Amino acid sequence: MTTPLPELSGEAQALALRLPAPKMKKAKEHGFSDFQIATIFQTSETAVRELRTHCGVVSVFKTVDTCAAEFDAKTPYHYSTYDEENESVRSDRKKVIILGGGPNRIGQGIEFDYCCVQAVFALREAGYETIMVNCNPETVSTDYDIADKLYFEPLTFEDVIRIIEHEQPLGVIVSFGGQTPLKLSTKLDKAGVNILGTSSDGIDLAEDRKRFGALLEKLDIPHPDYGTATSFAEAQEITRRIGYPVLVRPSYVLGGRAMKIIYSDDSLKEYVDQALFITEKYPLLIDRFLETAVEFDIDAIADRTDCVISGIMQHVEAAGIHSGDSTSILPYYNIDPAAIATMKEHTRKLAENIGVIGLMNVQYAVQNGKVYVIEVNPRASRTVPFVGKATAIPVVKIATRVMLGEKLSDLRREFDLKDCDELGLKHMAIKEPVFPFSKFVKSGVYLGPEMRSTGEAMSLAESFPEAFAKAYQAANMHLPLSGTVFISVNEQDKNQRILNIARELYRMDFDLVATAGTHAFLTGHGIECKKVFKVGEEGRPNIFDIIKLGKIDFVINTPRGERALHDEEAIGSASVQSGVPFVTTIEAAEASVRAMDCIRCQEFGVKSLQEYATYRDR
Repeated sequence: MTTPLPELSGEAQALALRLPAPKMKKAKEHGFSDFQIATIFQTSETAVRELRTHCGVVSVFKTVDTCAAEFDAKTPYHYSTYDEENESVRSDRKKVIILGGGPNRIGQGIEFDYCCVQAVFALREAGYETIMVNCNPETVSTDYDIADKLYFEPLTFEDVIRIIEHEQPLGVIVSFGGQTPLKLSTKLDKAGVNILGTSSDGIDLAEDRKRFGALLEKLDIPHPDYGTATSFAEAQEITRRIGYPVLVRPSYVLGGRAMKIIYSDDSLKEYVDQALFITEKYPLLIDRFLETAVEFDIDAIADRTDCVISGIMQHVEAAGIHSGDSTSILPYYNIDPAAIATMKEHTRKLAENIGVIGLMNVQYAVQNGKVYVIEVNPRASRTVPFVGKATAIPVVKIATRVMLGEKLSDLRREFDLKDCDELGLKHMAIKEPVFPFSKFVKSGVYLGPEMRSTGEAMSLAESFPEAFAKAYQAANMHLPLSGTVFISVNEQDKNQRILNIARELYRMDFDLVATAGTHAFLTGHGIECKKVFKVGEEGRPNIFDIIKLGKIDFVINTPRGERALHDEEAIGSASVQSGVPFVTTIEAAEASVRAMDCIRCQEFGVKSLQEYATYRDR
């Protein structure tokens, strides 16, 4: 029997009896990760790493042969393998490692790659050797000409810590690559790695639902009622306390994956039954859903004692639509100044109490004049490139220098930083999502908390209607200048706003058609329109048939409730297949009608980003 190794922990010694060094080496050479080995032997990843290191089974780094063996490759482009010779030579320069966003997918993509690349430029300018760790060949950050050194490795603790041990950097940046590297912060911190920017404890404070909830209570900042559950019974108890509708989602998701708005116990049970992984460690998160609220994204830069709000973006779509799928307006438009002041105050309080150093994103919902915090992300958000280009402020560069230890108060003077309200923008910027519905016609088109967009376009103009019209064109959608508009709104939207929209369309010589309830409301206020059948209503042709026949040029449909959303799917699918633009909120309808009128009345000009940047008051 093998004698236990006294210098190892008890768990690692137990593993050594079952997995001797030769077998450990063979397993690693065959591609088994520490996590996989730990799972097979029912032990911890820490014990596997401890034993592996003790046995001298460590990876080395090879250089990618970009010259196909014709010449000696000089590119600083490396990957790890379990071999003998290490081809990555550590320099004696001061260096910083940046963790990228990993594989691009819906919910995490090029926006984070932009942040990583801009951080590389800022670090180089500050005199640091830059080391990039990422594993997506389609991103700019994995171009070997960008960083001084590139490691093409998975973003796992095992792979990242090995690079850190080899390179010995001054610190590691985890907050520019989105959620993927952010989740490594706690493990890296426990391993003694210097995390540049917000501490791992600050990151956990914002990510942990219970800790974050306690912080909001302490700061007296309103938030939607919430709870966590590990079973249907617990989930049902929470919904009885906070009321339907609720927003449910698994813990630690990206891009709103598997999020859903639930309106009844039956739908809740169906969701819980289909959930694949709900445990004490990864519970189901349940939030009170604020229907008809207006959402906002705030991007800020902070350094524990100071906070600069770099952008306040208003979503055109109502609450419940993932921020990546929302049309965002910068600066905000037509909102009570008191609500803006409240959001700015909450943002500064949160930055100070979380201990944010660098970038931070806060999402808010405003309902009936009351401001609610939805979530805080102490990292770069997908809106950062948009804000930077729209405001001509190098947001990532400033945040990087803050993370390196510079004072934000000094950078305020260098970059003429003021808060968002005082930026002096004389133009409007709009971020418009681009969807793949025309390619995937059976995927369903209703927008919700799970991200669906696969890209985005940006438009700039001196007025809101022109910017909105350009955004439609940039996203390859074409607003009609004549024809027939279908209108169907929920009870809450049967108010003066829809009357104004209908009158404007009538003034522009559009014909109007509406379902029974909306038809009665419009005609009751003297607006001429024709009545059509709803989807599923007795009588044909219904609105689905009429859209498919090409007789509708624009759709305004504001569903509310589970049944209405089901009908909207049919209407939306018909619209996509027929190439008909459609909107699902009153806000989007108002903006679209103003954009139509703008297209009819003026010709659009073209200016560069640099020209728009000069419009900012200095």
